[in-house]
Amino acid sequence: MNKKDIANFKRQFKVNNDLLRIHEIFYVYIMKESSEIYHHQSFPFEMLEKEQQELFIDNFKKVLSGQLDEKLFELKFKRDVENNSQLILHQGLLSSETEEWKGHMLRLVEKMLTDKQYEMDIVVTFIRGEYMKPVKRKSEEAEESERDTVYANPFILCSMNRTQDPKKELLFDYVEKQFKYNIVVDPIINLKAPLSGFLFPCFTDNAADVNHVLYSAGKKYELSYHFIEEVLNAEEAMTAEDDKVVFEEIVKHVAGEQINTSTLSNVYDEIHRVIEENEEEEVPKLDYKDVEKVLRTSGVKDIDTEKVESAFKTVLDDEGYEIKASNILPKYTSKSIKIKTKVADLSVSPQELRHVRQVHLNGKLYLMIELEETTMIEGFEMIPEALFTKVNED
Repeated sequence: MNKKDIANFKRQFKVNNDLLRIHEIFYVYIMKESSEIYHHQSFPFEMLEKEQQELFIDNFKKVLSGQLDEKLFELKFKRDVENNSQLILHQGLLSSETEEWKGHMLRLVEKMLTDKQYEMDIVVTFIRGEYMKPVKRKSEEAEESERDTVYANPFILCSMNRTQDPKKELLFDYVEKQFKYNIVVDPIINLKAPLSGFLFPCFTDNAADVNHVLYSAGKKYELSYHFIEEVLNAEEAMTAEDDKVVFEEIVKHVAGEQINTSTLSNVYDEIHRVIEENEEEEVPKLDYKDVEKVLRTSGVKDIDTEKVESAFKTVLDDEGYEIKASNILPKYTSKSIKIKTKVADLSVSPQELRHVRQVHLNGKLYLMIELEETTMIEGFEMIPEALFTKVNED
């Protein structure tokens, strides 16, 4: 799924939307002390009060929120795994009876409890329904409405939420005119910050992809590898942060530890060009040949394909790995590059980086910025100072 597919799906999560039909909701309560299922129950989603429906819909929208490769990850299922979760989910998707569906979901919950001790009580919530995507009309003159023909995609969405103790509060009773201590023992389910979750199957251009699952981490870059590998039986995920570190290490291997700002700016410009040229397609990926071309075009000296391929193998132990271009490019139009010194911190965009230089002058190190206009400081216009003097002729 790309960000457009996720946004389209997430946008449908609202009460009384005919393009998203949630058939059933299934809760499973897990005790922290024993890591056992304490209680579970299911309801037709329509039986919930509107306020409850809105609470759960907001919760599942949070599961689907975040950037790809940072908080959301499209993962491929592993093959030849015993008690495979892909098969369990697919069977659950095709189940016609509620009890049969619940049985498949409980098998997943049991996998969540294997070799895992939670620090608090956990509530796992599943919903299953259908995502309806209208077919676009071929022309404005077509008599059919875009709602006349739709793609109907069944799905299962899961959310894991922590429980928390209720607040201890002091109340004032208007009738008896006295202060009372409010005693509530029932735990509160935190639906505002899901710990984890997933969507099955993935959707790409209106087509269901049962070979992939969309995993949602609780926080940016905080992945649960137990959940990914043992519960979902999916392949290990590479985050955007991982791709960035990998690219930096590869460049260091082939170009050295030092690089000037002009060359680095050229590298970012070239990656941006690759992304722009593939804007309507799948997110472009760079293999070792693409990285070699990017570095060569950017002005890095002594670059050849063999050297870059060797760097991929050294850093990743996989010369066939492909790096997502969008993961290694800082936000191109915003001041996303941070330059920190003991004297001051500076933020520039990738396209502005070429105007920053580090120079030696009279035995000292300076950071020089090329400006197009006079600088203002505390309401005063700064006076340009001459740092270079003309050498006397003999």
